[in-house]
Amino acid sequence: MRRLMFHILVGILGIWLATGLPKVSFEGEIASLALAGFVLGVINFFFKPILDILTFPLKILTFGLFTLLMNMGIIWIIDILILGNIFTLWNLFLTTIIVWILNIIIIKK
Repeated sequence: MRRLMFHILVGILGIWLATGLPKVSFEGEIASLALAGFVLGVINFFFKPILDILTFPLKILTFGLFTLLMNMGIIWIIDILILGNIFTLWNLFLTTIIVWILNIIIIKK
C-alpha cells in the first residue's frame, strides 16, 4: 500500500512539474492534475510490471529505449483521457523524462 502511494505521489508531482513547461497544461488545473497523477501512479504500480514482462524482447532489441516509448505512450493516453494538453512531441518526451527521474529518485532508492 505504501509503495502504491509513492507511485501516485510521483505521478502527481511529475505531471505538476511538467506543467511548468511551455505548451503543457491541464483543464481544471488541480482536479485534473491530481486525477492524471493518480491514474499514472496506478498504471505504473499495477500494469507497468505486466507491460515490462510482455515487452522484454523489444527492450533487449532496442537496448531499453522501448521503455521510454512505452512510458511516452502511457502519458499520451492519460493526456487524452484526462483532458490535459501536451501540445508537442518534445513536451511529451520531457514530461516522460521528468516522471522517469522522479521514479528513480523517490521509488527506486
